[in-house]
Amino acid sequence: MRKSLSAALLSGSAIALTLALGATTASATTATTWTVKPGGAVTASGSGQVKDTKTGTVAKCTSIKITKATLKKGSGLAGAGLGTITASTFTGCTIATISVTVKAEDFPWKLNATSYKSGVTTGTLTGVELAASAPGCSATLEGTTAKNGTIKVTYTNSTATLKLLGTGGNLTAENVSGCFGLVNNGDPQDASGSLKVTPKQTITGS
Repeated sequence: MRKSLSAALLSGSAIALTLALGATTASATTATTWTVKPGGAVTASGSGQVKDTKTGTVAKCTSIKITKATLKKGSGLAGAGLGTITASTFTGCTIATISVTVKAEDFPWKLNATSYKSGVTTGTLTGVELAASAPGCSATLEGTTAKNGTIKVTYTNSTATLKLLGTGGNLTAENVSGCFGLVNNGDPQDASGSLKVTPKQTITGS
């Protein structure tokens, strides 16, 4: 499960992937319980990129879709595992002019809410693993250990937007083969992007 062009992966990353969390601010309130309306089955679509912070290589995906995901519904909910993603696709992925094939792996991924302020929830997408390949290059994008890949995210109620923040996660390139120095084993990867969630959700924490 570890063959990917790390950079091309979350390229949007996932980046995909991704559902109900909001912007981190110094004055955001750490919440202990959450309310989600209407909850249930959701999808999301948008675009994004992944940047190798050591080499500067950027992989972009013009289309990232979360095709199967579920949010808990109701009130008094725990923030951990507030949402679950079981299928996601990445298409139109490139590094410069090089086409990259990206595959999302090791589902389910979990959406976790941690803090809330003014209609914006901040949290994480965890369990992320992506595999990418291109001519002469393959790699895996995951966490510092298998199955713990994490992306920091926000969800904004007013716009129904799930945003991948680019920093604060732990995605790392592993099992790199070839790649001409564009990405190397152990290189940190920052995933950023924006996805619109359907149907629109209202998430609040207290």
